Amino acid sequence: MAKDAPEAENAPSPKPKVPASTSKQGDMRVGRMAGRARVRRRHRGLVLSLILLVLLPVGLSAAYLWTLAEDQYASTAGFTIRQEETGAASQILGGLSQLVGGGSGGNSDLLFEFIQSQVVVEAVNDHIDLVAHYSATWPRDPVFSIWPTATIEDLLWFWKRMVRITFDKSSGLIMIEVRARDAATAQEIARRIVAESEQMINLLNETARRDSMANAQTDLAEALERLRAAREAVAAFRARTQIIDPTADIQGRMGVLNNLQQQLAQALVDYDLLFQTVDTNDPRVRQAERRISVIRDRIVEERRSFAAQDVTVDGTDYPSLLAQYESLRVDQEFTEENYRAALTALEAARSNAERQQIYLATFVRPTLAQRANYPRRVLLVGLTAFFAMMIWSVLALVYYSLRDRG
Repeated sequence: MAKDAPEAENAPSPKPKVPASTSKQGDMRVGRMAGRARVRRRHRGLVLSLILLVLLPVGLSAAYLWTLAEDQYASTAGFTIRQEETGAASQILGGLSQLVGGGSGGNSDLLFEFIQSQVVVEAVNDHIDLVAHYSATWPRDPVFSIWPTATIEDLLWFWKRMVRITFDKSSGLIMIEVRARDAATAQEIARRIVAESEQMINLLNETARRDSMANAQTDLAEALERLRAAREAVAAFRARTQIIDPTADIQGRMGVLNNLQQQLAQALVDYDLLFQTVDTNDPRVRQAERRISVIRDRIVEERRSFAAQDVTVDGTDYPSLLAQYESLRVDQEFTEENYRAALTALEAARSNAERQQIYLATFVRPTLAQRANYPRRVLLVGLTAFFAMMIWSVLALVYYSLRDRG
């Protein structure tokens, strides 16, 4: 019995009974385990689209850039427009520099548009056959070449591809980069652009000088005509009123009136002294009274004459006469000041016309490249791969979205 006890302890314990329903669920879970992944039709289509939309364009662009695309050399030039500084005298006279030179910022905008215009393309093409140069590799390199039968409009379109312009509005600096088949041609095209820009600036200077002189001369002629008319009006007024200067005439009359008032005061003093020393029936007292009366009447008459209607031959009173004369004098003084200002403006315009107001300052002369930096093959292939991958990803997402909803 003692030996049987350990054997009973080491014997395996009986398994617990599992319900039948639990056993079936376990069998079902085991049956639902994922099987081995298989390549389906949609997977093959996704890989094929990746090849067609990404790998094929990248491969074609790389093959074209490294086998067919010709090297391009770049020449760089930088310039800006400077305006001659004007002194304070011209600013006091009304900003004559604005009439002559204009603002350098506005001229830089004009130059920026000028370099991209058909005029520059035609001017450069007259010295350098652009069509022959850029069509030398046609049709072997159609992307970076132009066809031999290109018109001026086609050449202008291609010009904007080959000439890159950078313009900083805050500083007015303009940088150009010209690409060509060889370094010498690129440098020569950049030189022609700088030369044409200088010629355009000189033309602006000439036009500004001519306009400023013409405007100054016109202003002087108009000021002279107004001054002549104002002086003729003053002369006609003097001939009509027969008074050279109404102000001086009134001052003379005021002097007479002041003299009479002084005489009246002296006569009153003499009368008071005489009245105190002699009898009232004395003839000298009556003489003094008559003198005082006459002086008073004369003062009243002189004062009445200031408002009389017939002080001149045309029946004008002194207030109206003074008003007319002051108006004419103001007009004459204004026209004289205007005439002097027009003379000063003409002299300033003539002085400014003798020197250049705006000029092209080239701070980077056209450079001569030693190696071809264009086309940028790695960058172009990378951009092609990036955009192709973006397009393929969007199309794949759209496909799976429609598939899940369908």
